[in-house]
Amino acid sequence: MNQQHVIKITKALSDRTRFNVLQAIATGGEQCCGDLAKQFPIKQATCSQHLKILAEAGLVTMRREGQFNYYTFIPDTLSAYCQALEHAFLGSPTVN
Repeated sequence: MNQQHVIKITKALSDRTRFNVLQAIATGGEQCCGDLAKQFPIKQATCSQHLKILAEAGLVTMRREGQFNYYTFIPDTLSAYCQALEHAFLGSPTVN
């Protein structure tokens, strides 16, 4: 994972609502935007924007079914991110 991707993920996770949305997907499994918006005090359009940022960071994937978009957590991205942070701050400079 390169430094630019690490920074993109860090920015995606820095927003409390986005962090909580990702946590809800990670713990609850695949969910659609509308259902996620109901879990938090946000409008569906705002939730959709948060999900777009999470998807661009590679933390979730999106699957379309009819008019609904379903989002799934990608744990491998989070694992790679954690490893990249560890290497960046504890030695082994593998982050470019």
